[in-house]
Amino acid sequence: MDMIDHINNMEDRREKIKLGGGDQRIEAQHSRGKLTARERIDLLIDEDTFVELNPFIEFRGSNFDASEAPGEGVVTGYGKIKGRLVFLFAQDFTVFGGALGEMHALKISKIMDLAAENGAPIIGLNDSGGARIQEGVLSLDGYGHIFYRNSIYSGVVPQISVILGPCAGGAVYSPAITDFVFMVEKTSQMFITGPKVIESVTGAKINSEDLGGAKVHSSVSGNAHFTGETEQEVLEQVRKLIEFLPSNFEERAQKVEPEHKRPVQERIQELIDVVPVDGTKVYDVRNVIKKIIDDENFIEVQPAFAKNIVIGFGRIEGETVGIVANNPKMMAGGLDINSSDKCSRFIRFCDCFNIPLITFEDVSGFIPGVQQEHGGIIRHGAKILYAYSEATVPKITVILRKAFGGAYVALNSKAIGADLVFAWPNAEIAVMGPEGAATIIFAKEIKESPDPVETRQRKIDEYRSKFANPYVAAANGMVDDVIDPRDTRKSLIQGLEMLRNKKKQLPKKKHGNIPL
Repeated sequence: MDMIDHINNMEDRREKIKLGGGDQRIEAQHSRGKLTARERIDLLIDEDTFVELNPFIEFRGSNFDASEAPGEGVVTGYGKIKGRLVFLFAQDFTVFGGALGEMHALKISKIMDLAAENGAPIIGLNDSGGARIQEGVLSLDGYGHIFYRNSIYSGVVPQISVILGPCAGGAVYSPAITDFVFMVEKTSQMFITGPKVIESVTGAKINSEDLGGAKVHSSVSGNAHFTGETEQEVLEQVRKLIEFLPSNFEERAQKVEPEHKRPVQERIQELIDVVPVDGTKVYDVRNVIKKIIDDENFIEVQPAFAKNIVIGFGRIEGETVGIVANNPKMMAGGLDINSSDKCSRFIRFCDCFNIPLITFEDVSGFIPGVQQEHGGIIRHGAKILYAYSEATVPKITVILRKAFGGAYVALNSKAIGADLVFAWPNAEIAVMGPEGAATIIFAKEIKESPDPVETRQRKIDEYRSKFANPYVAAANGMVDDVIDPRDTRKSLIQGLEMLRNKKKQLPKKKHGNIPL
């Protein structure tokens, strides 16, 4: 056999691997409205940049013929997204339903190691029936190796999971550890135990979509951060997100000049009217965010979950920032269990990857109630305090309107490490709202007054004048400046520029113990 024969043999093997489970199974995949592993890679990665690694790894046991699992049911390699290096794996559902075995896991582990060693994001395209039963405990051990890498590489490089089919049992824990989870509506599912098991154990009947579909995880459980109607849409969302992120913890996100450049000194007139002065009136805080960031280009994270708080990425003067904002449109912008979890993890992600944090505050407090107390609002709310306190990236807060009680402290106040705090002139900063405070403090005087209604209103106005305004906080150094709303963008640009080379070290320790 000469060299040409060897080359032809190699190419024949490679072509067989590329065919996966064969034409019939590929057709079945398409009939479900799903793409193949390689089709997904072609959509995700820049054209002609994907380099496959370890295509010839194969099953080495004796339970079945290795030729039945070409490529071990997973495609791994690296490529570029808009010119930037990324590593990825794509499970091949046409090969044993993408089930994970020992060598399948080895391929994924190897690509994760390369991603961490080379400081580039790792993206997992998940489409798997779970553990490969034929391999027994070896498949479970394979999951363990992946979970371990998800954990130790957390905060080293961004980790993204894209759920493009079933993801059941132990398979769901890898995505749960990663930074962002994408799901396709009516195609993707995640659950620990499937509908049949639940019915046999509990008697409850439920289908896969209602149990663990994209809608459930994006709006109820909070396990999914982004969803789309099609695989194409979801993969394009991944490409867009990558643009806002640095490649690793030692870098900053790339600067991207805005399409519509605005002078730093430009005043944004619309901000005068976007937030009602009356604290009882609602508004959508996204309208504030979009007026301030570049090109109104805001990538909201978990938009359907815990809608009383808005989190996401934008740019200010071309630099990526992470935004946390109360949304008075929902639950008066108060903090509950879910919103506490949502923003805490986002804060920690931004801190991991050198992304400055901007907080737009309009908070009525932590949501009261038996359900919240019994559900652990104390523990969950403490996560916000911990996350902001621990974060060493530039942190700027803008108090738009209300800042009451413990929620004021938790949302990046000076006391827990804010670098800069600005307040609009209508801001109310106090232990509680003037209405409630006056009613409690002056209860006796109001009750004994000949005109309780007039007396109560007078005491409310008195409390607001003396305590619930930004100037008391500013006089005590808790607010750095009271600013014209129209100058908010300018103040943020100046602050971020000043803080660009901020260096802050936490006390030396192994690690802290966040209240989970």
